[in-house]
Amino acid sequence: MSGATPVDGPVDQTPDVVCLGESMVTFLPSRPGRLADVPAFTRAIGGAESNVACALAAAGHRVRWVGRVGRDGFGDHLVSVIGGHGVDVTAVGRDPHRPTGVYFRTDQDRATDAHEVVYYRAGSAASAMSPSTVPYASVAGARILHVTGITAALSADCLALMRELTAPRPGRPLVSFDVNHRAGLWRDGNAADVLLGLARGADVVFVGADEAERLWGTADPAAIRSLLPEPSVLVVKRGGEDAVAFEHRAAPRGGPASGSAPRGGPSPVPVAPVAPVAPVRDTVTRAPAPCVTLVSPVGAGDAFAAGFLSAALRGLGTAARLRHGHLGAAAVLTVPGDFAAPPRRGHADRLVALDDAAWGTLHLGPGWTGDDQEVRTP
Repeated sequence: MSGATPVDGPVDQTPDVVCLGESMVTFLPSRPGRLADVPAFTRAIGGAESNVACALAAAGHRVRWVGRVGRDGFGDHLVSVIGGHGVDVTAVGRDPHRPTGVYFRTDQDRATDAHEVVYYRAGSAASAMSPSTVPYASVAGARILHVTGITAALSADCLALMRELTAPRPGRPLVSFDVNHRAGLWRDGNAADVLLGLARGADVVFVGADEAERLWGTADPAAIRSLLPEPSVLVVKRGGEDAVAFEHRAAPRGGPASGSAPRGGPSPVPVAPVAPVAPVRDTVTRAPAPCVTLVSPVGAGDAFAAGFLSAALRGLGTAARLRHGHLGAAAVLTVPGDFAAPPRRGHADRLVALDDAAWGTLHLGPGWTGDDQEVRTP
C-alpha cells in the first residue's frame, strides 16, 4: 500500500471484536408516511451487529463480522459496504440456496404505533446459521464477541448457535449481549424466557428499560439487575434520560480466558467466567444522556453499544464508557440513517472529560461530530 509504514514480522490480524448476526439490505422511505403511501425508497444496509462492527472499525478497532448472505446481488452489496467500513468480512458465509434478507421501514421510532417495518427474511441465508454452519473458530481468539437477541429469533438453528456461543467454556471471548427485543420476530411467545436465559450467560448485557418492561414486567434498573445477577456488567438504558451500569468484578474460576487479555497490558474488560459466580456487591454508575436534536431514532442502541465497548477496549472507567455510549448514540440520532461514524476519538474524549455541570449543558445537533462544531447550549 502506498505510504504504508514498514513493520517487522507478521501483522497481528486477531480481531478485537467479533460481531455475529444477520445484516440485511434495508429500504428507507423517500418521505414520511405509511408504507402504503411512500412512492420510493433508498437502498441502505441494516443489521444491529454489523452496525456495531462498522462503528467499532471507524473508532480504530480490529473488527470481524460473522454472518451469512445469499449468493446474490444484495449479498454482494452487503459484503462490499461493510468491508468498505474497514470490517473483516472473510468469515461471512455465502449460501447458494437461500436469499439475502431485506426489509422496508418507516421513519418513526420503533416504540410508536406509527412505526412500520416489513421483513422479507424468512428462510434467509442468515436464518440457516447454526453450530454446524458457523465454525467456532470464526469467533475464537477475539477479546469480545458481540451478539444480540435478534439472532435468537430467526430460527431454531440460530437459537442453538446463540446458546452454544453463550455457554461457559474455557477460552471463550467475553460475550457482549444486546437484548434487542424485536416483537415482530417472536411469534411463539417465548421471547421473555429465551432472552433472559441468553443474557444470563453473557458477560456484558445491554437492555433498554422499555424493552425490559415489555419482556419481564419492570423498567426499574435495580429490579432488572435482580433478574440478571450473573453478568459482570449490566447496562440499563433509559432513553433520553440516562444509562445505569451495574458492575461486579468477581474473579472467574479456572483463570483468565485465553485470548481475552489485550496484547501488551492487562484486560480492560472482565474476562469470561467458566462457571457461575457467587453474588457480589455491585458498583452502580449513572450517566445522564446529553440533549440531542433528533433526526431519526433508528440505530441508536447499536451505536451506544459500540461506544461503550470501544471505551472498554481502551481501558476507560465505567462512567467514561457510558458517556462514550451516549455520544455514539447521539451521532446516529442526528443523522437520517441507521448508521453514523462516531466522532473522532480526541473530540469525544474532550466531551467525556467535561465535569458534570458542563456535561449537562451539552446540546448535540446535526453535524456535531465535526471537531469544529459548537456543541454546548448558550
